[in-house]
Amino acid sequence: MSLVFLMACGTAEKKEKPSNGVASAMAPKVVTADIEAGITSHIAQKVAADGGYFKMEDAEGKELKLQLVRVHTEYLSNLGPNRHFACVDLADVSGDVYDVDFFLEGPAGEMTVTETTLHKLNGRPFYTWKQREDKTWYKLPLEAASTDLLGVVEGEDHFEFSYEVTLPEMVGNAQMWIPMAQSDSFQQLKLVQVETPVAYDTLNEARYGNKVMHLRLAPEHSGKKVQLRYEVQRKEKQAYEDGTLPSDYLGASLLMPIGDRFQTLSDSIIGNKHKDGTIMKARALYDYIIDNMRYSKAGTYGTGDSVYACDALTGNCTEFHSLFISLARSAGIPARFAVGASIPSDRNEGGISGYHCWAEFYAEGKWWPVDISEANKYSALATYYFGRHPANRIEFTRGRDLVLEPGPNSGPINFMAYPVLEEEGKARYPETFFSFVRSKAPENPKAKTGVAGP
Repeated sequence: MSLVFLMACGTAEKKEKPSNGVASAMAPKVVTADIEAGITSHIAQKVAADGGYFKMEDAEGKELKLQLVRVHTEYLSNLGPNRHFACVDLADVSGDVYDVDFFLEGPAGEMTVTETTLHKLNGRPFYTWKQREDKTWYKLPLEAASTDLLGVVEGEDHFEFSYEVTLPEMVGNAQMWIPMAQSDSFQQLKLVQVETPVAYDTLNEARYGNKVMHLRLAPEHSGKKVQLRYEVQRKEKQAYEDGTLPSDYLGASLLMPIGDRFQTLSDSIIGNKHKDGTIMKARALYDYIIDNMRYSKAGTYGTGDSVYACDALTGNCTEFHSLFISLARSAGIPARFAVGASIPSDRNEGGISGYHCWAEFYAEGKWWPVDISEANKYSALATYYFGRHPANRIEFTRGRDLVLEPGPNSGPINFMAYPVLEEEGKARYPETFFSFVRSKAPENPKAKTGVAGP
């Protein structure tokens, strides 16, 4: 089936570029609230009719008993007159989480679902989308997809990135801390817009060199927005040298312990590769996590707790990379954590579904980038993600257990992707939205030569 302006979970969004791309990406959503209401109503009706579950069959004909986790508001789309797209996360009773694509027809308040498709299982897609010259879309098997359809921009990428926070209703005084991205050897940033309801301070986090925006807020700032907008030029990252001391990245963190069970496990994984050099030892740990962990945003996830990751063998990018770091450090391999956002490679503007994190390990005088959760999703890219990070991402901060002065009452910050907000010393969780506009086509050398894949 051909669809104009098709969107898919984590992939395609409306491709027609407006006259003012930046204004469009940041504009308030109008029709999407109706689409969200339409798909939420549809799921609720199906759940009520089918005994408390949204029921579907997977590719093998097995019945799935699903419950709504969230609607991906960043991917809701109006495809044309009375034609719409929605993507949602639905959790099965087994604990698996499916991304499901829905196509709807009808006006606001009267939408009906015309097609329902399982797109991903625990973040791993069953297919991707490719656009024809006439702007319609078709499904493409993963084995036939080039790297740009699997989330990778090689060479260089150029885009504007917006970090927007909406303050909650507050009845007392509050403080908020927001990570501020910085330029380095791989990303050149220009902070082109800062909007805040009050003046702010810039704090310097001493151990890892992070910069953090600090605001003191009052009840009259409720509902106000804070926005940082960057112009970004980003290069693909490969093994590199820098001036940091590897020995600074061998110790334990609060949620990334070392030794004991991690020492035993890392020794068993590495086995007879102890004599093969640090890179081979790190690769053994990398492969173990790919083979044994399951990517899933269900249960306790997103804290980067290595003990939980080791026990449950499930989680998102934070669990994948925290476990790798605990195992690597226990094996005497310096390793470190960083967090930011991954910029979609197959569309040129729109929302981004949250943060992404990754790791690096030290071997042969260089830091080697790895992205194990992405390699777990796309097995064809496992070689690529061992030693490389694509150009389509922005890094916010490095390190764990960040200490700021002044800092939150709760103590060191586990890691900084989203804002930390405390009202009268108690944690609040403001709505945070990332979006981007690509400023020019990515420079992808392999795309130019027609080579697909790493």
